[in-house]
Amino acid sequence: MTETTDKKKLPSAVERFVLHWGDMGDEWGVNRSVSQIHGLLYLSEAPMTADDIADTLGMARSNVSNSIRELLSWNLIRRVPIMGDRRDHYEAETDIWEVAARIAAGRKVREIDPAVEALRACVIDAADDPTISSVASKRLKEMLAFTELVDRWYAQMLTVPRPRLVALMRLGEKIVSFLPAGKSK
Repeated sequence: MTETTDKKKLPSAVERFVLHWGDMGDEWGVNRSVSQIHGLLYLSEAPMTADDIADTLGMARSNVSNSIRELLSWNLIRRVPIMGDRRDHYEAETDIWEVAARIAAGRKVREIDPAVEALRACVIDAADDPTISSVASKRLKEMLAFTELVDRWYAQMLTVPRPRLVALMRLGEKIVSFLPAGKSK
């Protein structure tokens, strides 16, 4: 059994957010407990110990420890020393732009980089294999080109200052009107 029934009462909006953040994380392939702990720390006014987190969310201490390790590896939370207390305390990064950047960087390292590497190897292997159909070879090249485009776009977005990035995002579809017209699919 990994959950406990003793929970501290959270304000309704905080509880709703923590539960929803856990559901969203689950949809994105992140363990629900990891996401709930991140959501709790994100809204917390003060750093929390693992025991505080376990008590508040009604989770087993071992589950909290594993989830904290995961969040530390993503650089989404950090240890914070508290004078007079030897226990580890944790707080979340609260700059939402920084949170998004760190998640994107983690996803790139864990998903995009290996995909580019694997697709490049597949394209090379396909070029040397006479049994590969031209359709399969073409689709591998298209997928590689797309993945490399995403990789280059990510690298370019890292160089855009935040205020300009915000402005770019707010422009949304308006910017499309400045692009050359082409066939829509």
